[in-house]
Amino acid sequence: MNTGIYIIPGILMLIALWGVFVYNGLVSLKNQVQNGWKQIDVQLKRRHDLIPNLVNAVKGSMNFEKETLEKVIQARNSAVSATGVKDAAEKEGVLTAALSKLMALVENYPQLKSTDTVRSLMEELTSTENKVGFARQFYNDIATKFNISQEVFPSNIVASIFGFVRAELFEITDAADREVPKVDLSLK
Repeated sequence: MNTGIYIIPGILMLIALWGVFVYNGLVSLKNQVQNGWKQIDVQLKRRHDLIPNLVNAVKGSMNFEKETLEKVIQARNSAVSATGVKDAAEKEGVLTAALSKLMALVENYPQLKSTDTVRSLMEELTSTENKVGFARQFYNDIATKFNISQEVFPSNIVASIFGFVRAELFEITDAADREVPKVDLSLK
């Protein structure tokens, strides 16, 4: 009979320790998700800062491409004002498309490509684009791990008790972005 006095509190203590362990794990993952988002944010800020410099560097030589330059600036301004992962993903997708068009147009201007400033800015922008891609991949990986930990039993019980919320993922929202690029190497 004395054994029951120790078994029940022992079981309750183990359940409490398990709850603390799971809660701490969820908090750790939540903080890693926030860190992942901040890493993306840093790279996007760098990208947003480079764009006006590139536009200004090519503006004089690309007067008849004014519409493209305006679209890049509009997309950049929209992306800067994005809030949250989903909104940022959508607006950054538009910006990426506008930048891709600008980069393709710059390729058609040999005098621009040979300018040190333009070449340097394009290299910086390309490097930043790669860093943004890696940061998004890291974010999506850790956000997925966080979301899974909230859905599997029995940690889903602790997650629901303490109100943990699923992390949003960066996704391709524009169907055109999913299309395979068409490459035509024929000489016409």
